[in-house]
Amino acid sequence: MAKLEKTLQGDFEQILQYIETGILNGSMSASLEDGSDFRSGTARCSVRVFERYSYMGSNRVSLNVTLFQNDGGDIHLSAITAGGSQALFFKINTWGEEAFLEKLQELL
Repeated sequence: MAKLEKTLQGDFEQILQYIETGILNGSMSASLEDGSDFRSGTARCSVRVFERYSYMGSNRVSLNVTLFQNDGGDIHLSAITAGGSQALFFKINTWGEEAFLEKLQELL
């Protein structure tokens, strides 16, 4: 598992759309599996789950991206990858997870 956390500034919707488009265009096998959007008062949260095939790991990996903003302030991003291991009892070969997260880092 690989994780990235950042604080961003800008328009929430534009950043979310930019991430979606960038991830989907960044890999031939990338897909948006599902998403969810919440609002409560001045707080908002968007979750997106992407998946792609990892040639290096010969498996599929997922990327969960969460954006959170309260009262129009900073946007908090948390991105976590999973599924890039081939071992039964412990994790080996996590290159696919790290490469998927690097795509998001390049966008940001």
